[in-house]
Amino acid sequence: MQPNRVARILGIEKPVVQGPLSWLTDARLVAAVGNAGGLGVLGPNAGLTAATAVSTPEATAEKMREEIRKTKQLTEKPFGVNLIPTAVNDIWTPAILPVIKEEGVKVVVYTGYGDGSLKPALFDELKAAGITIIYRDINPTPENSRRAEQAGADIIVATGFDEGGTLPGTALGTFTIVPLIVDAVQRVPVMAAGGITDARGARAVHALGAEGVFAGSVFISTIESRVPDSVKAKIVAANGLDLRLFRTLPDYYRALPGKLSDTLVAMDRAGASKAELAQAMGGLRGMRLGMLEGNTDEGYISVGAGIGNIHAITSVAEVVNQLAV
Repeated sequence: MQPNRVARILGIEKPVVQGPLSWLTDARLVAAVGNAGGLGVLGPNAGLTAATAVSTPEATAEKMREEIRKTKQLTEKPFGVNLIPTAVNDIWTPAILPVIKEEGVKVVVYTGYGDGSLKPALFDELKAAGITIIYRDINPTPENSRRAEQAGADIIVATGFDEGGTLPGTALGTFTIVPLIVDAVQRVPVMAAGGITDARGARAVHALGAEGVFAGSVFISTIESRVPDSVKAKIVAANGLDLRLFRTLPDYYRALPGKLSDTLVAMDRAGASKAELAQAMGGLRGMRLGMLEGNTDEGYISVGAGIGNIHAITSVAEVVNQLAV
């Protein structure tokens, strides 16, 4: 395969990036993606459990340092770390950024999360440290994509409403948002995200102008994933029609059936506010309980709409090869 722009920029063989799933990534998964030719990314709470989680930004950053070093022991290939700056009261970035620099991390997935989170000065700091920036806005638009490009992003991710986790506020599907963002930026390549779980989806988004695939759900059900086998089995057995969609902060969420997700749908239909729904979800604790512990009474399993194309628990290498068209 001739390296395309995404592969060349990231120093990888195949234009596939594993999304930084909160609680669900660890050194084993990330290294496996790198060793298969893609780019693995350590997400929030990487490698942690309820027993090992810490509460302060500084302690959390040191836990990330440990996971970065574990990853280095398992692969010599590039990998990334997720950075999620907030517009105000950003207590996490000042703690994690020195660790990223000191450990020589080559790539950051910069998640734009609301107005003001795209900070040109932070882009400058990352670029000065020689770090490649993949910018993924929770709510991608032509405007914020162009701002990210102007600030110094090396790659832009166009995420469609088909994704799992926190959904875009504008319900534009992957097939709509990808060409919109491709046409908006001038110089940098665009990766597609949202519901892409097999070679057919990968070929389709490449036809729309994407130069790589940024995927999450399909990596959750791999052999190397730290998610329990019971959760993987539920993902393999389900399809997009099974998913429950409900409002929450900032906008929407979807999850597999379960006591909590069914309750959230009922609350939404009864007119509960987004804030009330977010409180009932339990935040990232709900994700940890559902996806890392398999407890769908108190937690939820969030995946993208393309799960119907996941038919087996396979290796990371098989997934990367499927998506690298």
